Formats: sequence, structure tokens, C-alpha cells
Amino acid sequence: MSDTATTPVDRLDAHTVVFEPVARETLSSLIRDRLVARTKSGELEPGAQMPSERRLSEQFCVARTSVREAMQALVSRGVIERRGNRSYVAERLPDVRVNGRRPGDRNEFVRQLFETHRALELPIIELAAVRASDIDRAEIKELAGGFKRGMPLADFRSLEQAFHGAIARACGNPLLLELYGKVLARLFRSDDFASLLLADANQIEVDKIVNRAVRHHRMIARAVAGADPAAAVEAGTRHLDAVERSMIDRGSGFDADGSR
Repeated sequence: MSDTATTPVDRLDAHTVVFEPVARETLSSLIRDRLVARTKSGELEPGAQMPSERRLSEQFCVARTSVREAMQALVSRGVIERRGNRSYVAERLPDVRVNGRRPGDRNEFVRQLFETHRALELPIIELAAVRASDIDRAEIKELAGGFKRGMPLADFRSLEQAFHGAIARACGNPLLLELYGKVLARLFRSDDFASLLLADANQIEVDKIVNRAVRHHRMIARAVAGADPAAAVEAGTRHLDAVERSMIDRGSGFDADGSR
């Protein structure tokens, strides 16, 4: 027998084990993360003015110093930017403005509107069908379930914005998401577009548009949830074609001022 003692090389002395410090999450980091989440969801879209420090401190129920620290962190990350004394969600693309149309150009405006819509919306729908996460697909299906025949136009427009916003976020391309917010969201919130839908004389056709859109949105959601990009694009195209055709056909029966 050997009288040489052996020591296991894999045994560590308790006094030699080293642990990394535990990071303490601060109020400012929590505020920062919540603000980032709102920018990613599109609720705070690129170019939007951030709420004031005072308003944020009241809503978060924290001191303004915590809000200020969170805002400074977002500036350093490039999430928000300063313009004078105000803060805005950072933009990667130049601003897009919608010029007012001339009287009598109604149908041409509608054609331009839907041409723009197809160029952006259909690729976004296709990418969402391919790239959406399980959580994205579940959200899109849930939103589509909220569309009901005969629902008030204001409720429909609000839900439609949320529905298409969810699809845009699911496409996985932040530049397309920003472009969507700058072009489509602003176009469809414009006074010109609202006037096409809200005229009392057009209410019967508006109801038909809404009811068809309910069916089309469910088809889009089913295709995106089923990861079927071809079916998603087909459903999106069918929806846009139907709405454009209805608006142009209806517009041909009105004069420039909206009267028959």
C-alpha cells in the first residue's frame, strides 16, 4: 500500500466558492422597461411625444427622480430623443405627411390610399404568417374574435387598428412597423378617410363594408394563426379589393361635396 494521500481534484473548499453580486432592480429600471414595452407595442409610435416627467411620476406613483433616470437611460439607448425641452420616441425613418386632396379628387384619393395599403399591408401580413410567435398568433386570433356583424363603426375602427397593429408587430421587422405607423395609421386616421365613412348618406354602404370586413378579418387571422402566408395574402387582398370597390362605386354616385 502506498502511504501517499490523494485529494480529489473536484472537491472545492467552501471558503473558495465565489458568487457574483445579485443585481438589485431599481424603480427607474422598471419604469424604463415599461416604457420600452409601450414603444415596441406601437402604443407610443415613432415620433410620438413622450408624456412629461410629472405625468409619468403621477401615473407610476414614484418620485420624478426615478422617472428622470429612466428617461436618461432611454436617451442613451436611442429609444427616445430630445428635441429642445421635450422627449420623443426615436425615429429611424423621415416623417411622412399626408397632403390634403383637392375637391373632386375623391376616387383618385381612394385609389392612392389602397395602392399604398396593398404595397405595405400585404407583405406585412405575409411575414407575420411566417414569423409570428405563438403568443402573436393567439393575440391576433383573439382580436379577430371581437369583430361582430353590425358593430358600431367607431368600435370597428378601433378594433381594426389594434388588429392590424398586432399583425405589424408580428412581422418581425421594426422598420416596416414604423413605416406602417407613419403611413397607414396616419392615412386611415386622416379627416379625408373619416369623411368617406362617416357621411350619414353613406351609412347603409358603411354597414355592408363593416360586415364584409368582419368575415375577411377572421380569414386573415385564421391564415396567420395557421402559418399559411399564401392564404393570408389572399384574404388580405380580398378584403382590400372589396373595400376599395365599395368606396369607389359609392363615390361615383356623389358630387365633390358629398351630395347626390
